[in-house]
Amino acid sequence: MDELTKLSLATLGNLPAGVQVPRYARSDLSPGIVHIGLGNFHRAHQAWYTHRLMQQGLAQDWAIIGAGVRPGDSVMRDKLLAQDCLTTLIELDPSGKSAEVTGAMIDFLPVQDGNAALIARMAASDIRIVSLTVTEGGYYIDPTSGDLDVTHPDIRHDADNPQSPRTAFGAMVAALAQRRAQGTGPFTGLCCDNLQGNGAILRQTVVGLARLSDPALADWIDAECSFPSSMVDCIVPATGPREIALAQDFGINDSAPVTHENFRQWVIEDDFCAGRPDWDRAGATFTHDVHAHEAMKIRILNGGHQVICGAGELLGLGTIAATMAHPGISAMFQRIARQEIAPHVAAVPDQTPEGYIDLIARRFANTEIADTTRRVAFDGSSRHTGFIVPSIRDGLARGMVVDGLALVSAIWARYCLGRTQDGVVIDANDPNWHALQKVAMQAQQRPVAWLEQRHIYGDLAKAERFAAAFVAAYAGIGANGLEAAIARYAAAE
Repeated sequence: MDELTKLSLATLGNLPAGVQVPRYARSDLSPGIVHIGLGNFHRAHQAWYTHRLMQQGLAQDWAIIGAGVRPGDSVMRDKLLAQDCLTTLIELDPSGKSAEVTGAMIDFLPVQDGNAALIARMAASDIRIVSLTVTEGGYYIDPTSGDLDVTHPDIRHDADNPQSPRTAFGAMVAALAQRRAQGTGPFTGLCCDNLQGNGAILRQTVVGLARLSDPALADWIDAECSFPSSMVDCIVPATGPREIALAQDFGINDSAPVTHENFRQWVIEDDFCAGRPDWDRAGATFTHDVHAHEAMKIRILNGGHQVICGAGELLGLGTIAATMAHPGISAMFQRIARQEIAPHVAAVPDQTPEGYIDLIARRFANTEIADTTRRVAFDGSSRHTGFIVPSIRDGLARGMVVDGLALVSAIWARYCLGRTQDGVVIDANDPNWHALQKVAMQAQQRPVAWLEQRHIYGDLAKAERFAAAFVAAYAGIGANGLEAAIARYAAAE
């Protein structure tokens, strides 16, 4: 291998031919966005759209400042600052690989208890958008009511200590309090997590938290700030030795490269109180109706991931592509998606639910993407609640079949026992793993106990048709094995 080039602003001109690099000068950029939760997905998606605008000579005043509120975010900060916040994006497609270095991010704030640096930066007048990717389960939603969980210790802490908050949302409230006091004006809060109506959820969290300590501030935020909904889509695996080696294959020494598929989609509600980049010039879609797009994506893609990942993990299939190559799991995905999910999804311009299933099946089957079943299965307690349960409820309400979704729930219950079909231990893979394991063990004797987790299934344990299908599927897995249970469902008339 030729000598590697350590990624930095000073070495961009030394990168091998064929690697795209920023055509804009970092010195010409000024910040406009703070992004909280800066992981792989943001760098492959929202930051890429901003970078592509900058490549056109646009959005020079919309550079991104990274931020995090968890101690572990310091690791990413150190890696990115060491390479001037540049990222190598590697597109993986069966037709070939390509690499591009992006530079839309210009700084990463210190990760601190109390979040003083984050609050001060968001309070500055040049910041007009605060965007977030903090995972679907990170918005402190009460699972029973759907409202802000005001009893959560983090929320109580921030309500009692508004000047030194623990959460991203508390930091946003503190920054907005400063902006209101100094006459700086509001900013837009832009949620980029996979939640239907994610703008309304972010508004609920920020305004609701503010109301616990300063009702007048909460009223001001609610009236002046905007919280547009958005739908984001791109399959972005976690970074490990394989991804670092891929960057090295392009001659780049990057300690935090990002791999991604050859597909991106970003549909954004056009509601920004303090201006926005023209992301549509880089391929995003601005609309006043995000709902139909996000419903299709969340139900079919995110729901489809949950349909297959538990089975893949239990059968020792390490990646989503390997899982889709399994004839039984692939057939199960197709049948559930077409019969139990798609009927509850409306078409959007230029895309039917059936056509979208075909697109998702091709994307899942991309062998170049090492997207692990473990990553996709993480936080099932949030993902099943958001991606699977709504389709179950719609099917029951319309008198339609829910047997496949019952099988998926039974597979997840087996998964949470913590061992693969071959007896290999599954390490904790959910924030609520120990509680899930306890219920999974109870379900071995009384399967319906799994459905009695009201924070996940609500009252579905009392839905006789679904409960009966779940119990039958669970028993079938125990009696005949997982592959036989999947094959039986896939072959049923």
